[in-house]
Amino acid sequence: MKSSQHRGKTGRSRVRRDELMATGRKLFADTSYDALSMDDIAKQAGVAKGLIYYYFKSKRGYYLAIVEDSVAELVARAGGETGLPAAERVRRTIDGYLSYAEHHRAAYRTIVTGGVGSDAEVLAIRDAVREELVATIAESAYGRRTVPPLARLALVGWLSSVEGITLEWTGALGAGADGQPDRARLGALLVRQLRTTLDVIEEFVPECPAPPTPGESAGRRDDLAPVTGSP
Repeated sequence: MKSSQHRGKTGRSRVRRDELMATGRKLFADTSYDALSMDDIAKQAGVAKGLIYYYFKSKRGYYLAIVEDSVAELVARAGGETGLPAAERVRRTIDGYLSYAEHHRAAYRTIVTGGVGSDAEVLAIRDAVREELVATIAESAYGRRTVPPLARLALVGWLSSVEGITLEWTGALGAGADGQPDRARLGALLVRQLRTTLDVIEEFVPECPAPPTPGESAGRRDDLAPVTGSP
């Protein structure tokens, strides 16, 4: 009986913590770190301030937990489907990345922009997720996570473009702007851009050949198709 009660309490605690994390993602995405007090956070969450201290010890602990949790989810979403052929895994990596950004717009904006600006610890978390995503793309394309410096720089440049495009896209979706591409269409664009980047990398770094697309004919590379839908 006591064991059952403990499991129930643990489950409720986990749900409560997840609810506080979800509230924090929205608040810190729309308001600067310094502008939010613990009283503000508690009011928005509909809880006593002491409950936030109970789970996270401090406002900074709360914020860092939100950033780290969001980063872990983004990396997991982008890095799945490890058993697929290289070209297909590249497509699914990009689709997973866009899917996370589309459904977690506030958290994505916090990850990419660093949230509180010049906070060294938060920026280190942001840089770590970028490194992980570059390594994921390299592994998808080349079967290894470490590539020569010039190839890595090219992938970093592509990822920086992806971040800017995705921020613009999710912001437009949130504002209800007309004419925005769906995820499949945008994914096709980003995959096409990556295809070009991989071809350029092969030209400058021959030991990093671009992965062949499924069913391509000899001497010809077709552009990668989107994960879903038609380009």
